[in-house]
Amino acid sequence: MNILVTGGAGFIGSHLVEAFLAEGHSVSIIDDLSTGKESNLHPGAMFLRADIRDAGAVDRLFGGGRFDVVCHHAAQMDVRRSVADPVFDASVNIVGALTLLEAAVRHEVKKVLFASTGGAMYGEQDYFPAGENHPTRPVSPYGVAKLATEQYLFYYRAVYGLDSVGLRYANVYGPRQNPEGEAGVVAIFTDKMLRGEQPIINGDGKQTRDYVYVGDVVRANLLALRYEGSGVFNIGTGVETDVNTLFYHLRTLTGSGCDEKHGEGKKGEQLRSVLDAGKAIRKLGWSVTHSLEEGLRLTVEFFRNNPANPGA
Repeated sequence: MNILVTGGAGFIGSHLVEAFLAEGHSVSIIDDLSTGKESNLHPGAMFLRADIRDAGAVDRLFGGGRFDVVCHHAAQMDVRRSVADPVFDASVNIVGALTLLEAAVRHEVKKVLFASTGGAMYGEQDYFPAGENHPTRPVSPYGVAKLATEQYLFYYRAVYGLDSVGLRYANVYGPRQNPEGEAGVVAIFTDKMLRGEQPIINGDGKQTRDYVYVGDVVRANLLALRYEGSGVFNIGTGVETDVNTLFYHLRTLTGSGCDEKHGEGKKGEQLRSVLDAGKAIRKLGWSVTHSLEEGLRLTVEFFRNNPANPGA
């Protein structure tokens, strides 16, 4: 297949490019490098540096590429930035997605794989873990934009026959995750510990998340590529881990001597989040293959061996 990966210079996107190429697909990348890194670009993929909101550049790319599939991972992915600037978030995460979808229809793309969110989709959960039928109550513009894009995908399938699979990721971590900024606690803590710096745990550290290794997320996309039909699927482990526990795992793996230090809690931060991936297991044939301990070990190894190139 001929596949376009948006955000292919980023954390998850670059892993997907490698996996698609390894399976013998032809791969192109569009990325504006605002958060992605040139060092993440695979030499086997065609690369266009452009913003997905640039309709002219996107249309030219689609016209020349003749893509079968669009794997859409380009995004404004910082929840806190979305709260601070919801207009910018919507311009990237909604208008950018629509720009791609309009081009996909014009150029007869067969399928879209979409990086959605489970962590921000359901809000404070009514039950644990949350399945896809849990009420969607996003409490950030980021989550609202992801939900809106899922609804647009439903519309494009109903009106134009464009198949799509939305993968609602839990908290993805692994090699190449960006340790700078506010997102990605595994990358932030690992980088600080290896540098001999003090990580700060927000609040009491009892807030939980469902941490899923990037390699398992890649497998979900490979299976979604072969899935006949459309739908949304949670991609998570079904296991809650609090930040304090994560801290101690990483302290052991890095050999850090840092103390457990807490700062102020973040206003409005979700207290618990964990996903039921039963639908993906049944319909995609997906499963978790990396335990948290194994995934953290691989992540720490990467950061230890690539101190000057943490990725994005």
